[in-house]
Amino acid sequence: MTSTSPPVRATRPAVPPPAHRVGFGHLMLAEWTKIRSVRSTLWTLLLFVVVTLGLTALLTWLTVHALNQGKATGRGASIVADPTSFILGTGLGLGQLAICVLGVLVITSEYSTGTIRASLLAVPKRLPMLAAKSAVFSVLVLVIGEIVAFGSFLIGSALTRSLVKVSLSDPNVTRAVLGAGLYLTVLGLFALAIGNLIRHTAGAITTVIGLVLVIGPLLALLPYSWGAHIHEYFPTVAGVLITADHQQADQLLSPWQGFGIFCLWTALLLAIGAFLLQRRDT
Repeated sequence: MTSTSPPVRATRPAVPPPAHRVGFGHLMLAEWTKIRSVRSTLWTLLLFVVVTLGLTALLTWLTVHALNQGKATGRGASIVADPTSFILGTGLGLGQLAICVLGVLVITSEYSTGTIRASLLAVPKRLPMLAAKSAVFSVLVLVIGEIVAFGSFLIGSALTRSLVKVSLSDPNVTRAVLGAGLYLTVLGLFALAIGNLIRHTAGAITTVIGLVLVIGPLLALLPYSWGAHIHEYFPTVAGVLITADHQQADQLLSPWQGFGIFCLWTALLLAIGAFLLQRRDT
């Protein structure tokens, strides 16, 4: 008598679960994690807040004190003629450099540490990675920039009350203060775009600060009408027009037109950087 073994059923090979598709929201969350986990982000933003608010309070108080003592200067007289531009320009004029540095560091720090390779391995499509980084950074700067812009205005308007009263309800003042935050946001993206092009921290920072503090003011010395056009269409010169509450008589661009020119310059640099990012190795 022979025993028969039960038939062996064929087993199907295990099918691996479908790969989880990473959406743009996940990319933004990853970029936010990278930005907030770097110490330079916190310290640079802290420096921006302290320098901007501190200089606004100090320089405005010194100017008001000098005017009350009868020691008026050309800059001191402008506090009465254009208080909004004076208040926003005292602290933001130097504080904006911190945003320039942060914009460069957001992209160049990945190249200097080599983490860009891990980022590109995780996200083979490079354009979404750059878009997510730009979006997260712009939202961060917009929020901090608007808070600092309104804080600077409130401090400055309180200190200048003995000479001239200016409030957010005055014509175009709210737009100018909001514009200060918008200008800082695009300035940060402008610096990020240059950092993406150069990919070297020191070189990119030097380039951005040179454009903001050196090249722009030097272009104001160009003669004739073509010189005025070159100067006013320069990226940062055009962009800062949004922080003024009224248009000067000899001004070629309106505040919104100047801001639009700045956005176009920044978009062009970002597009060039995106093209090179696709073509370059890490």
